This record gives sequence, C-alpha cells and structure tokens, in this order.
Amino acid sequence: MSKKKYQDQTLVNHDQITDQYGAVVPPIYQNSLFTFKSWEEIDKAFDHKADAYIYSRLMNPTARVAEDKIAGLCNGGKAKLCASGIAAITSAVLHCVKANDHIITIRNIYGPTNSFLSTYLKNKLNVELTYVDGRDVQEFEDAIQSNTTLIYLESPASLTFELQDLRSICHIAKNRKIKTVIDNTWASPIFQKPLEMGVDIEVHSVSKYIGGHSDLVAGVIVSSEEIMNQIITAEHELLGAKIAPFEAWLILRSLRTLPIRMKALMQNAMEVAKYLESHPKIARVNYPGLESFDQYKLAQKQMTGCGSLLSFELKTDHIGSIKAFVNSLELFSLGVSWGGHDSLVYAPVISYLKELSPDQFSAMGINAGLIRISVGLESPKDLKEDLEKALLNI
Repeated sequence: MSKKKYQDQTLVNHDQITDQYGAVVPPIYQNSLFTFKSWEEIDKAFDHKADAYIYSRLMNPTARVAEDKIAGLCNGGKAKLCASGIAAITSAVLHCVKANDHIITIRNIYGPTNSFLSTYLKNKLNVELTYVDGRDVQEFEDAIQSNTTLIYLESPASLTFELQDLRSICHIAKNRKIKTVIDNTWASPIFQKPLEMGVDIEVHSVSKYIGGHSDLVAGVIVSSEEIMNQIITAEHELLGAKIAPFEAWLILRSLRTLPIRMKALMQNAMEVAKYLESHPKIARVNYPGLESFDQYKLAQKQMTGCGSLLSFELKTDHIGSIKAFVNSLELFSLGVSWGGHDSLVYAPVISYLKELSPDQFSAMGINAGLIRISVGLESPKDLKEDLEKALLNI
C-alpha cells in the first residue's frame, strides 16, 4: 500500500505482502531468529535495532504487519505488540518514570494497573501517586508537583465510565513537560484517537476489541516514532514481553473486521442500555452513549462512538438477590474479560470485597449492586429477554 492515509476500514483490509507466491494473507514467520549474508549486513542491523529483524523477541515480520496497521488506526508513528495488555501498560509507564518521581491518575482505573502504580512502583522505586476524580481538569493541575513526570489516563474509566477532557489535560501536561499515557481499550482505535488530542502514548489490551474473538491475550503500545524507538530498545527488549507470531497473525485476522464489529457492538449495547435504563429494578445505567449520562456532551466531542462495555446498579445490595440475578443469566457468561463476540457479565463485588475494605469500595463510587456487562454480537432481542428473566430475581 502507498503511504496515503486511508479510512479505517480500508486500512485494516489491505496488507503489505512480500510473500513471493502472492498469498492473500501474510504468512506466519514462526522463527526465532533471522540470519545475514555478511558481517556488514548484521552490523548495519544492530545500528537500527528498532526496525531490523534480528531476533523475534524484538522484531518479527508477522507482528510488524499488525503493528503497522494498529499504528495507522491510531494515527501514531509506530506501534509495538506485547504479550498482554498489562505488559503494554507497565512498559509505557516505566518509560515515563524513574525513582522518586510522581504520577497523577484517576481513581477508577483498571485493577492491575492500580496495583502496579500504587504498590509495585511505590515499593520498588519510591514513586508517589496522587488520585484525582478525573472529571475536573483543574484537579490535575492542582495535583502537579515538582517531581511529576506522568499523568496516567483511562477514558472512559473502569466500571463507572467517567471521561477525562483529554485535550485540556494534555495542554496542561505539555506546558509542564509531563508525559501522558492513556488506556484507550474501551473506545478502541475506531471510536477514539487520543494521539490526535495530544496524548503522548496510547495503550490497548488487544485481548479485548482488537482481538475480538476471546481467543488471544495481547497488548499494544502506540506513540510517535521517536518515543516508540526508545521503548522498543529499552523496556520492550529488556523486559521481554514479546508477542508470538501466531498471536500476531490472529490479530491481523481480527483487525480486518474491527470497524464493522465495533459498529455492531455499539448498536447492540445502545439497545440493551436503553432497555436497562427504563427498567424499574435498575437504579442507574453507566454508559457514555446515553443522553442521560452526565458527560454525554464530552463523549460526543472526543469520541465518534462507544464500546459495548457498560454497567448498571440494581435496586438492591442484597448479596443473595445479586447472586440469583447473575446465576439466572444464560446468554451472559460469567467472566472477567470483555470485548469479544460473546456477551459476558461480572459483579465487581465478587473480587473487590476480597481486595478492598468496605470504605474503599464505597469511595470508588460503586456498591454491591453494580453489575458490569459486555454486550456481544448476539441478537439484542435475545439479550434483553435474558436480562428480563434474570431481573425477576430482584
């Protein structure tokens, strides 16, 4: 393909294929290393490690095709696939901080990310962490210290899906020479382009929408070519969180349908969210696509669509009733992930009360009756009927 900027659905469906047989699908380069014809050739490769095929821990042709597509979708200079979403997150964060630095983040972030920022970095590197609500831009500016080097964002946030004003926050960060990292998994590269709004580094759990079939675990980091070359030859190479060629090939398969899957998932999620919003046994629905969502205007401003992960509060905090509701669902399988073709349900109270005190749980703005669902590609009529039947237990 030429370097012309194509629309997303065109970009993901055309490959830069060098296979000599004209294969319509890029081959899987299932090899650990690449050989050279001369001393001079390998010597030159080591001078350009971020782009050279030397060893598959660092670079692999199958992975590179997928990485180039993802970079294009995000309007970034370069992307690097990792073994998991948390591998992408920790590599991006470590690129931005050193011992005794300070990070600002929001309260409702992905649990393992929160553990990494609040516990691991504190214990290993004495990195300070300040939480803000995230909805008020002034909070970020007020939290900045002389040693602040990173603002970590997740918009929309986990569980309750509050947004952050990305353009305004990035303006503040750039004026203070502070890096910004965002977990953009919820919106996907189809519905939100954070790098265009000034974010320095974008990360995704590829296991979710980009993978989309609940059959792979991976992550990706996207940024400018300069930043990515630094990450590739430092955090990525030295921490060794590489993607396997077969997983990269599966990601290529998934990317071809990502735009149409996201549109279908959004349509299903909107129909289910509107149904839940009108149900007498539901206290509140958290979904940025609903006009009742208190940041709906901001969602319309910085996203072109919404993912299919949402949450709602049952009008009960009785654990027995909540268990009965979850156990009665047939089409929503009980599981911790999301973003695939299949619908899933999870009650955060299952794990959160094992990890947090009741006061900490309440401080997150959630209660025992909060239910998270990932709406899949099934018929929304069937999904609504499944929910209706389960809600008889409340």
